[in-house]
Amino acid sequence: MKHSVLIIDDEEKLRQLLSRIITLEGFEVFQANDCRSGLKQLEKTAVDVVLCDVKLPDGNGVELVKKIRAQAPQTEVILLTAYGNIPDGVQAIKNGAFDYITKGDDNNRIIPLLNRAIEKVALYKRVQQLEQQLGDKYSFDSIIGHSEAIQQSILFGKKVAPTDATVLITGETGTGKEVFAKAIHEASNRRNKNFVAINCAAFSRELLEGELFGHRAGSFTGAVKDQTGLLEEAHNGTLFLDEIGEMPVDLQAKLLRVLESGEFIKIGETKPTKINLRLLAATNRNLLKEIETGHFREDLYYRISTFKIALPALRERKKDIKELAGFYLRLFAHKTNRKELSISAEALRALEHYPWPGNIRELKNSIERSVILMQEDELHQEDLPLEIQQHQNQEPGAAENPSSLASMEKNHIRRILQFTKGNKAEAARILEIGVATLYRKIEEYKL
Repeated sequence: MKHSVLIIDDEEKLRQLLSRIITLEGFEVFQANDCRSGLKQLEKTAVDVVLCDVKLPDGNGVELVKKIRAQAPQTEVILLTAYGNIPDGVQAIKNGAFDYITKGDDNNRIIPLLNRAIEKVALYKRVQQLEQQLGDKYSFDSIIGHSEAIQQSILFGKKVAPTDATVLITGETGTGKEVFAKAIHEASNRRNKNFVAINCAAFSRELLEGELFGHRAGSFTGAVKDQTGLLEEAHNGTLFLDEIGEMPVDLQAKLLRVLESGEFIKIGETKPTKINLRLLAATNRNLLKEIETGHFREDLYYRISTFKIALPALRERKKDIKELAGFYLRLFAHKTNRKELSISAEALRALEHYPWPGNIRELKNSIERSVILMQEDELHQEDLPLEIQQHQNQEPGAAENPSSLASMEKNHIRRILQFTKGNKAEAARILEIGVATLYRKIEEYKL
């Protein structure tokens, strides 16, 4: 597949010359002589790289960079100028340009620059594809794991998805409740309508009410314009209420009325608005216990728990850890522009023995951190976060070595210092310790 380049320059001779040179290197080349025609060409054709003059008849290339990046975020822009100056160059990079070069003086840099820009575009596309598998394209097929525990949850999800039943998804923090909710939405008859999500724990009572119900301008101080609430945005689609156990009790009563009547009243209005939506809710709390303490309404609980799906904790599906770790290893290898990485048997054992209190989210973050710090192409136990190493060392049958924790700490600090190229303030920040403590450790371990 040929990579494509768009040249935007009002000097026809230079444009034709660049086109000939770039075509001989195997690129497909398009041309435009001003900002307007360049943007029109981008509407018609997806290109990998734009070579753009700074001074154009109808605009400035430095400012055009922002428009190009907004219109085609996957396209890289290299600016060309007859008179290079530092302020323009700085602003070009801030606006998202890949590079900024001077005509004539830097002609020999154009082809190497194009190749580097193409590499970045290819990386962007690979990462986008991987992220789509995990996040953007939510389906039951994208949920990783073949353990009996997760497959049982997937089976329940597939059965309830085509219905309009309200679903309560329970599970510890980090088990993927929102991913599961989106999979249900994608497998439902509402898949082409909005999926609207809100975390009830992220807002105060007043803000949460405003976000859900919306308001009319002037209904309270600061309400300068009408705001559409999430209930209305989810009309004919799906509303996902994450951490519903955190919702204030008086708002729970309002939500119950919405679910029973199919209508609500915006703040500042008197007429009801009718809606048709499907509700999915999630919580990491035991709502039956919350009912006993008066923190959750019993009638709302039975209204939202028509169908319940419990997501297993990662420690309950340890046979999936190898597959999950491998996926995240590939994802972050691509994100950091590294070649294919592998994981040692020792490191995998450490991951499988760790209890994962933060579940899949903690595993993902641990792999990302390890990929950033690892020096080789194979992830070893010493590349893992210290708490995972320490837990593995404390496992029954682990070799008794009174200095092992100190040895791990020493190696960990050494790797962080290598990563920060000796910057002790940055190393202390990553290690989450004071600079004075870091200096003491350096002296203690003779690093």
